[in-house]
Amino acid sequence: MSEKAAQVRIALRNCGVIDPENISDYIATDGYEALAKALFSMTPDEVIETVKKSGLRGRGGAGFPTGIKWETARKSQSDVKYVLCNADEGDPGAFMDRSLLEGDPHCILEAMALCGYAIGAQEGIIYVRAEYPLAVKHLQLAIRQAEALGLLGDNILGGDFSFHLSLYFGAGAFVCGEETSLMNSVQGGRGEPRIKPPFPAVSGLWNAPTNINNVETYANIPQIIRNGWEWFRQFGTEKSPGTKVFALAGRVNNVGLVEVPMGTPLRTIIEDIGGGIQGGRRCKAVQTGGPSGGCIPAEHLDTPIDYESLAGLGSMMGSGGMIVMDEGDCMVGIAKFYLTFTAEESCGKCTPCRIGNRRLLEMLTRITEGEGRMKDLDELDILGNIIKDTALCGLGMSSPNPAISTLRFFRDEYEAHVRDKRCPAGTCKKLVGYKILEDKCMGCTVCARNCPVSCISGARKKVHVIDQKRCVKCGVCHSKCPFDAIARG
Repeated sequence: MSEKAAQVRIALRNCGVIDPENISDYIATDGYEALAKALFSMTPDEVIETVKKSGLRGRGGAGFPTGIKWETARKSQSDVKYVLCNADEGDPGAFMDRSLLEGDPHCILEAMALCGYAIGAQEGIIYVRAEYPLAVKHLQLAIRQAEALGLLGDNILGGDFSFHLSLYFGAGAFVCGEETSLMNSVQGGRGEPRIKPPFPAVSGLWNAPTNINNVETYANIPQIIRNGWEWFRQFGTEKSPGTKVFALAGRVNNVGLVEVPMGTPLRTIIEDIGGGIQGGRRCKAVQTGGPSGGCIPAEHLDTPIDYESLAGLGSMMGSGGMIVMDEGDCMVGIAKFYLTFTAEESCGKCTPCRIGNRRLLEMLTRITEGEGRMKDLDELDILGNIIKDTALCGLGMSSPNPAISTLRFFRDEYEAHVRDKRCPAGTCKKLVGYKILEDKCMGCTVCARNCPVSCISGARKKVHVIDQKRCVKCGVCHSKCPFDAIARG
């Protein structure tokens, strides 16, 4: 399958096609047509029913049905309601929301206005990272342009519906991607989660009914309202209709954003769209779902991408990060990398996440430094599952996934680190050593001249020697030797 044939653009349909700073470009591609259709030919209940029938599920990670969330907010009785957009994209390597906000800001404004009309809200807030200056600039300009044309503000398009939008800047806390933490932040409080229920659709921002979706979820709404729910369901699967945007990164030849129908196999993304693994190496695993996702081994690359299939492998859809790893990556080291991130980003409110992830990280660190014990492997699994069952919010519940999934699929690597004090991938520095092979060394001095700590000695045209006590195991000698005379192990 060709790269072009494998992709379908719904959320990204305008990105790179229109000028995001010109509202006329958006209108020329049927922009705000869905809003006009809803205001003049559909009731709020009909809008919600269309979203429900489309089967659109939240693209922020949990996959909750969007239409049911909107319906709950509409049925909640209150004089004041809010529409929130979660644009706090904190996953390492993820840039889906950023690209949508920078490339098609009016799509998000139109979707939020549609949501406001459907649930009975007159105010919307986009919670966007301050680290996204271009996205902020385009959103601010888009809001002014839409207000000037009567597409936002009071009496939209001359009718009775009014909807006002504003921005709130996040300070970069990963936990604020969780909806209740985000709302606490908007209210001026500490970014930490609340206990649910009540859910935001019943009691959210300032205790008022609040609908909150992420950027990609909203990006699908205008297309669904304009084209109908039947059109949307022609893409994807029965339980996971539509498309999903992924930030493809790692060891593939082609990195960047991709948008594919739900149900597309991982192999299609990595081999057809991603162009395969760099240097002709073998794919070892793919990590989906950001730092809280799981690592899926290469033997499962034919798994279709949908919420249930990924969950069955101990991973998750997440917001759409997808990191590809090859045979040179250490899976224990990968788990340690992600646990370092989630432990640092824990808000600290609940003990399972605050303390539990620290203990997981300590065990992973011991293992990568050759000090692990066999009982650590069982304790990793037990503690990881306790955190999943007892953490307060979704981020805490999913944080052990990298450790649990790598232990499940790559236990042999863990055992090699513990029993043999060896890193099969050769990336854990304290478990790696370098030795000059006497029968291959030509005494060319390349290794000695490139060693950053000058720990290699020997006369020209004589066999050289590495001082193991001074060696920092950087691998420069191994990579520079023109005769393959330096072994790693």
